[in-house]
Amino acid sequence: MEIFGYIASVLIGISLGLIGGGGSILTVPVLVYLFGLEAITATEYSLFIVGISSTAGALSYFKRDLINFKVVLIFGIPSVISIFLTRSYIIPLIPEVLFNTGHFSFSRNLFLMLIFATLMIFASYSMIRKNTDTEPIKYPSKKNNILLMAGQGSIVGILTGLVGAGGGFMIIPALTGLFRTSMKVAIGTSLVIISLNSLIGFLSSMNHTKIDWTLLLTISLIAVAGIIIGSQISKKIDGKKLKPAFGWFILVMGIYIIVKEITL
Repeated sequence: MEIFGYIASVLIGISLGLIGGGGSILTVPVLVYLFGLEAITATEYSLFIVGISSTAGALSYFKRDLINFKVVLIFGIPSVISIFLTRSYIIPLIPEVLFNTGHFSFSRNLFLMLIFATLMIFASYSMIRKNTDTEPIKYPSKKNNILLMAGQGSIVGILTGLVGAGGGFMIIPALTGLFRTSMKVAIGTSLVIISLNSLIGFLSSMNHTKIDWTLLLTISLIAVAGIIIGSQISKKIDGKKLKPAFGWFILVMGIYIIVKEITL
């Protein structure tokens, strides 16, 4: 199964480079089902893999001046604070077994995978739906936009801390909607935010998990190769055209995880 895991790692990177999000949400399922890791370990590994690959992708967008660093600060600071608190204090408090009912045991791994699958379904919706608005959305004020973005940054930080996903599917709509950035700038900015969130999340809790550095670095390098490929493809192909198809794939994967986990 590991060979399929390495192939999937390339696809994770390609999707991050091409559409700025979505790929990271596949990292945990790949680590759990193809590499056989426990969910809590997979979330830790995912933070490192997503962080390193997103950093590599962000460099490509930086060279093309496609990153809004003001937005990185507005969105990133509350996000980083949330992920640090989640990984350092909330995750260690979750017991190995939350409760037992008859022969059914609701474990921490099951809890995290169900949260993850639910997140995948929400992410798929944001990718599949088409923007049918003909008029630009009117927001009350720039100040309120900044507060909304900071609030979304906090939510993304909590989710990233819990399940190890970058949250690009939430970040990009916020950037294009609240700050009216172009899609390419939104992708580049999203990659910077994702890399900061993921690496800080990894560093804040790496001592809680035994890490196989050989496996982790191998997957990360493969994902980096994928994101470089994706960034190059993005110069020729509009990622928005591929997003709905990827969204349907994420939806199927989310449903599969729920069915698989509750029927074990």
